[in-house]
Amino acid sequence: MPHFTFKAKKPTGEIYKGERDAANRFELYRMIRESGDEIVSVEEKSPWGRVLASGLLSGGMFSRVKAIDKINLARNLGLMLEAGLALSRALSVIERQSKKKALKEILVDIMANINRGVTFADSLAKHPRVFPPIFVSMVHAGEQSGSLSGSLKAVADQMDSTYTLKRRVKGAMIYPAVILSVMILIAILMMIFVVPTLMSTFADLNVPLPPTTQFVLITSNIIQKQGLPVLLAIAVVVGTMWWWSRKASGKKVMHKLMLKLPIVGPLVQEVNTAHTARTLSALLTAGVDVVESVDITAAVVQNVHFRAVLRGAEDAIKKGELMSKIFEAHEDLYPVFFAEMMSVGEETGQIGSMLFNVARYYEDDVGEKTKDMSTVIEPILIVLIGAAVGFFAIAMISPMYSLVNVIH
Repeated sequence: MPHFTFKAKKPTGEIYKGERDAANRFELYRMIRESGDEIVSVEEKSPWGRVLASGLLSGGMFSRVKAIDKINLARNLGLMLEAGLALSRALSVIERQSKKKALKEILVDIMANINRGVTFADSLAKHPRVFPPIFVSMVHAGEQSGSLSGSLKAVADQMDSTYTLKRRVKGAMIYPAVILSVMILIAILMMIFVVPTLMSTFADLNVPLPPTTQFVLITSNIIQKQGLPVLLAIAVVVGTMWWWSRKASGKKVMHKLMLKLPIVGPLVQEVNTAHTARTLSALLTAGVDVVESVDITAAVVQNVHFRAVLRGAEDAIKKGELMSKIFEAHEDLYPVFFAEMMSVGEETGQIGSMLFNVARYYEDDVGEKTKDMSTVIEPILIVLIGAAVGFFAIAMISPMYSLVNVIH
């Protein structure tokens, strides 16, 4: 069983450190909450052998259970349970038809746990690298309410929407990334093979070089003679930036920067808003406790600034305050429409359905924006490529005019 070190806060506000074994982080959060305290931070401390074994079993290093596999598992399982099949039989059917070795091993382990009397939710919780807290929580709520099939279909829809949203955003980013990568590669090849030939010709004719041509020549010499040190320096800088961006301080800066970027910033805002609305809606509709729902949603949302707002909402709920007031105070992150719809949901007692509609609205909007993104980015890329080609052409043609003047 994984071993965790954590910081927790008592109701008096006192912060303390502790260590405890738990099946996963979700289970640890639940244990600490039951004692009346609140987790501030948590870190898993596991021996390398345990980490390796866990990675092999749960699709870590050599085989990985993909998001689409988990979506299909939840959806198919929900349909079979709705048709009247027993849980163990439905799992057996999915295990036999699955072609993914990692998933088959996990399903066998889950069935063995269920046969020993362990609940389905607790069996899933033993595989935290595969089944996220939202999956476990919704299954647990379904078992408690007697509507496991409905909960499984709901979590499948939630995960499918999140998966589709991520694919749309990634797909929109691939086009400019490929164009810029090809542009940089061509520039490097020209600096290595084309520029030296032209420069040797100009040098033999003793032609005076303008500043633009001198800049290209210096760049070409650096790439040819100091290429490896430059490459290593770039690798070190990129590696350092990546390491820093994984730290808490780096995440705050990078995530804030993402929100400030043109085109990308509004997209990041709407994606995080959609994730918040979709996850909260799914959990609350399934009957999960409000505080627990907000806690799980905070773990799902990627941007640390949105996560901080959700942590504030969690504290507000514990104090008996309205959750919507926290979101209204952070209109720079969550749009006014989100807070207003949440407020209406709190007033009518239909917050789950209201948030579902909000999620659909922003998911559709992100879908339209990602479709149009190539149309917006393409002119920018054309101007950028044109400027680069124009600069290089001027740098190469200018000495020719000087040569003509010398001849005359």
